[in-house]
Amino acid sequence: MAQYPPRTKTDSLQGSLDLLVLKILSRRPHLHGYAIMTAIGNISDEVLRAEEGSLYPALHRMEEAGWIRAEWIKKENGRRARIYELTAAGKKQLGAEESRWAAISSAINRVLREA
Repeated sequence: MAQYPPRTKTDSLQGSLDLLVLKILSRRPHLHGYAIMTAIGNISDEVLRAEEGSLYPALHRMEEAGWIRAEWIKKENGRRARIYELTAAGKKQLGAEESRWAAISSAINRVLREA
């Protein structure tokens, strides 16, 4: 029997990062990237982790798609931060992503029950 390497926590985000980011920004607008990463970890009780190497390209892609908008702000400590918020197109995409996730989850559950 073949031995496969154990899955890492980041594997569980594949295909769901957009959904998670859009959902978090729908509830907590004006977050910067690190706060989004932290929220994903905290809300999931550290089961899910978004790494910088996947989160920031995803944020850039979602901004180019018009789902989120970004703005540079100056924080109290004088440092600049790029904050993100959902657009109307992002709210529509969030609905589509939630529907897709519900269909996938339902299909997986059917396979688990029937297998």
